[in-house]
Amino acid sequence: MAIEIEHKFLLADPTWKQLVIKSVIFKQGYLNSNSNSSIRVRISDSQAWLNIKTAIIGNQRHEYEYEIPLADANEILALLCNKPIIEKTRHYVPINEHLWEIDEFHGENEGLIIAEIELEQQITEFHRPEWLGAEVTHDLRYYNNNLAHTPYSKW
Repeated sequence: MAIEIEHKFLLADPTWKQLVIKSVIFKQGYLNSNSNSSIRVRISDSQAWLNIKTAIIGNQRHEYEYEIPLADANEILALLCNKPIIEKTRHYVPINEHLWEIDEFHGENEGLIIAEIELEQQITEFHRPEWLGAEVTHDLRYYNNNLAHTPYSKW
């Protein structure tokens, strides 16, 4: 069983951009999203994954991820996933011993930027860079599966 422990934050300013070591474009769509779980397909470059997460709000939940053929993922995104498809650029920013993932959304979620940090344990402490804004880990609106139903542009 895989447990994901993460915190989500808005950004206070753009100074994080000068610390980016790598950026990757993601497309992801949701096949199912309900009160128990979300099932999504994600494409990045030439790789694709099927991902299943429990729909628990907070900083800890179960997550399962499996690589699938890229052609299958493209077909699933086009034919089976709810619209809109989530499009974003993920920027990687190392701070001390942690790697921050900063998602800059496109399409119907344009203008939204969220920083996430994944931790190994619930009690792991981490440095909060000056460019972090408010924590939104417990705000449903900022979860990707909800952004696929109610995009940022519709708030």
